[in-house]
Amino acid sequence: MANEVNNGYYKLSWGQRIGFGSGDLAQNLIFQTVACFLMLYLCTVLKINPGFVSGLILGVRLLDCFWSPVVGKYIDNHNPKLGKYRTYLLYGGIPLTVAACFLMLPAVATWGMTWKIVYATVSYTLLSMIYSVVNIPYGSIMASMTRDNDEVLILTSTRMVCANIGQIIVQAGFPIGLAMTVGIAVDWNQAVFMAIGTIPAFIILPLLPVLKKLFGKKGLYYLLLCVGLVGFITLFIIGKFFDVQKCNVIVQGAKVLTGVGLLVGSLMWALVPEVITDAEYRTGNRPAATVNALAGVAFKAGFSLAGFITPWVMNLIGFNLASEESSLPTDPKAWFTVTCIFAVVGFVLLTLCFLGSKENITTTPEKPVSFKEMWEEFKANKCLQLVLSIFIVVFLASFISAPVNAYYTHIADYNPTVQNAILVFTTIIPAILLVVVGYLVFKYPLTDERLDEMNKEIEARHNAAK
Repeated sequence: MANEVNNGYYKLSWGQRIGFGSGDLAQNLIFQTVACFLMLYLCTVLKINPGFVSGLILGVRLLDCFWSPVVGKYIDNHNPKLGKYRTYLLYGGIPLTVAACFLMLPAVATWGMTWKIVYATVSYTLLSMIYSVVNIPYGSIMASMTRDNDEVLILTSTRMVCANIGQIIVQAGFPIGLAMTVGIAVDWNQAVFMAIGTIPAFIILPLLPVLKKLFGKKGLYYLLLCVGLVGFITLFIIGKFFDVQKCNVIVQGAKVLTGVGLLVGSLMWALVPEVITDAEYRTGNRPAATVNALAGVAFKAGFSLAGFITPWVMNLIGFNLASEESSLPTDPKAWFTVTCIFAVVGFVLLTLCFLGSKENITTTPEKPVSFKEMWEEFKANKCLQLVLSIFIVVFLASFISAPVNAYYTHIADYNPTVQNAILVFTTIIPAILLVVVGYLVFKYPLTDERLDEMNKEIEARHNAAK
């Protein structure tokens, strides 16, 4: 064991794994609120034009494409006393909590449209920038805890279970919380449909080590994607030709299957440490924050494209979210209350992550990482390019339907044009994107055997330099 520790192959306790994973749970309480409900809030509560909302989401994420590399570069080049990466969980967590609470102030609903737009732009931009200050170093912690591929897989599965707990809490809890706050009956079919796709994560992620041995890394991805395709096809057939309400059991089951396919997005985070190892093998530096920043840009690119395309296209084809009857309560105080609860709980969990994560492998470059070097790394690292492409496509598939899911269970209440729009975004587009993900996975070259060889050679270099 001592030799393994000296070579960077650290074995982690369950306290460390769960402590690290609590950080993803914390961030998802805020991120899922934004991903699934901010667009609906701006359109149905503040009544802002969906065309502007789509532009706002895209604009903020384009800004983040420049901001995230700045954050990653800064983190890679500095080494704070509380931990190279852990420090930012606290120093960024406090303003992140405040910004999340200010995202949906009730008084804004009474303002004129110009001031609503100004407030939405400023509050969302600030929240997005602060989120990167927490999310990028958090992702870097995983690559700093161990080189052991099996440990990384367990750490990833633990992290993603926690992330999916956050996802199910928000996707089911937000509509339930809104209904309870305004004192109306909870639409349980809607709440379950929005969150039930998360259920496979709690079954599959803990079994990742076993499933990987049975099917192999790529074989597992292909299996999940095929199951997801079956789910999306089933939802389309029911929504197009049958009564969704009468087929509720089949609908919920099909939604579970789609969650199996979209779970590939969670598994992509296990490839990020592989890409970091590949960079260290070639260059001698371990640019964990830089690579995580680029991964974050790709992740947010998929999310931002979804946030841009959904309201814009739906508005073009006649489904104006600001004028159609909302599928959720529109009381501003209820939205503010639920968001604040999630934000405060999130900060408590970030503190737990700070206490539970231990950084074992960190390096600070002898000379500061420049943006030119970051670009050169992106061009040279073919694995990084593929992983970033997968991130963009799989998270576009995940989030392009997120706000529209609230309408699927009530699809019969809308005219045929709107019904078709709902089906396009909840079934057809995600299914096509999963096929693209499968092709990109096929092109990914790093095997576990090759990674072991690279890690051993890296450690041999370090030992020779001592």
